[in-house]
Amino acid sequence: MELPIKAPDSSRDMKTQYVIKAQKLSYWLSPPRVGGFSWCLRRHSPAAATKCILKNVNCEARPGEIMAIAGPSGAGKTTLLEILAGMIPMTRFSGYVLVNHKAMDAGCFRRVSGYVSQDEFLFPVLTVQETLMYSARLRLHDSKRHGKVAVGIRVKELLRELGLEHVANVRIGDESNRGISGGEKRRVSIGVDLVHDPAVLLLDEPTSGLDSASALHVASLLKSMATKQGKTIVLTVHQPGFRILELFDKTLLLSNGTVLHHGPLNLLEQRLRFTGHSIPRHVNVLEFAIDVTQDLLVVNTDESEEEEDDNIEEEEEEKLLFLSRTLQALLAGIVLGTIFMNAASDSIGFFAFSLTFLLSSTTEGLPIYLRERRILMRETSRGAYRISSYFISNAMVFIPFLLFVALMYASPVYWLVGLKRDVYTFLYFTMLVWIVVLMSNSLVACLSALVPDFIMGTSLIAGVVGSFFLFSGYFISREDIPRYWIFMHYLSLFKYPFECFVLNEYGGEKGRQICLKMVDGECYVNGEEFLKQQGLKESQKWSHIVVMLSFIIGTSGSIKEN
Repeated sequence: MELPIKAPDSSRDMKTQYVIKAQKLSYWLSPPRVGGFSWCLRRHSPAAATKCILKNVNCEARPGEIMAIAGPSGAGKTTLLEILAGMIPMTRFSGYVLVNHKAMDAGCFRRVSGYVSQDEFLFPVLTVQETLMYSARLRLHDSKRHGKVAVGIRVKELLRELGLEHVANVRIGDESNRGISGGEKRRVSIGVDLVHDPAVLLLDEPTSGLDSASALHVASLLKSMATKQGKTIVLTVHQPGFRILELFDKTLLLSNGTVLHHGPLNLLEQRLRFTGHSIPRHVNVLEFAIDVTQDLLVVNTDESEEEEDDNIEEEEEEKLLFLSRTLQALLAGIVLGTIFMNAASDSIGFFAFSLTFLLSSTTEGLPIYLRERRILMRETSRGAYRISSYFISNAMVFIPFLLFVALMYASPVYWLVGLKRDVYTFLYFTMLVWIVVLMSNSLVACLSALVPDFIMGTSLIAGVVGSFFLFSGYFISREDIPRYWIFMHYLSLFKYPFECFVLNEYGGEKGRQICLKMVDGECYVNGEEFLKQQGLKESQKWSHIVVMLSFIIGTSGSIKEN
């Protein structure tokens, strides 16, 4: 794989350089899979099961040159870049990727190349120099042998090369804490993957989101690396300006995964003129070529297909959550049932732990709620739909699903623990579990409207649920709670379902037959007497249900206000 090619700059040490070729490259997007079953089984036609992203792509990137992959949204630019970077397994595509005329060894190639994604994954609290130093210590194989001095020299060299010396001690920053500019941040992202001095550099839209001056600075920096250091540089670009276009040696124009042009821009201009197209003034040839390819398409499905892929991905995720919650409920019911097997005479501990599990099991839905909140605020502000429409549709999805979750949990655990052998009490127990998970789901949705991110959300949920447990009356009785804290007892969402569980098990005629305490072979406390000691009445089985349903409705209203 490593055939040395002479570097164009004689002042630079002789290093192995790389020619990258793609031959007859095709890539299909397979449908997502859950539980071993393909979504294409639900499709009406087998042709809809896959989507062709790339079709027989041929291209070549050489040392000392910049090859730009251009095209409209959904053309397959990023997919091609990831294949050339060795990030997509060979089993996922057909054709060949050659490095110096030999089949690519993805593991070896990634060690001599750098890949810069479009998203900037940087620690906002670190300075520019600290960010590069952190990457250098991780990626330089000789850092231990040469120590901090060699690493520091490389970082200083990189700061100078990237034009970042003036912001070396400035923090990266984020949305809430201002730091370096967008162009400087993009150069830091490039520097993180340049720290080990790769011979090949692949970048996904390095100029996207930057102003014209910053974009030109980044492109000029890449051009300097290619010509002076002999690096092979491949990048994707969407709508570059005139001055940036002049820095590209080759351009690969994609449309619908098909190569329309590969070579210098002057040849592309000649081809356009040959086909009868006249390039308007103040419009660069690449931008015009992209517009022309869009016009020539009989049916432009790029954006719709891209949106469909996003919807499939999101659907694959509100589904993976459902699957995990269902399996979690079933396994928890079986495990708890075997632990508390035939312990119905002393089931208070089981009720307490069961509620702990049910009220804590919906935190995994927080990231989805946070994401949906941003979408909800944007779309309702545009008048796309009313907030009430969102809550109604959300309830239509979750109510039957959480009923199924409640059945998966209640069915094994109820009979294994040996609770009251009565169909009515089993149905009430299942209904109570259902309301508890609905209440827990509403709590997470409500709190997600109050927090800025996932970390704050999990902290707040843990604190709120913990206070519910503390003031429920299980760990400390209601009589022993200080008067100035007694209001928390009645706000506790743990109190009402816990008392309903107890009433369901020890109430009624059969409750008198359950003995909770034996003295000298005689029953000292039965179910009815235990309920009197706790101050519980049979009517509270339904009044507590009303309280819990009121909480579910109330949280929906509070989300609307937030």
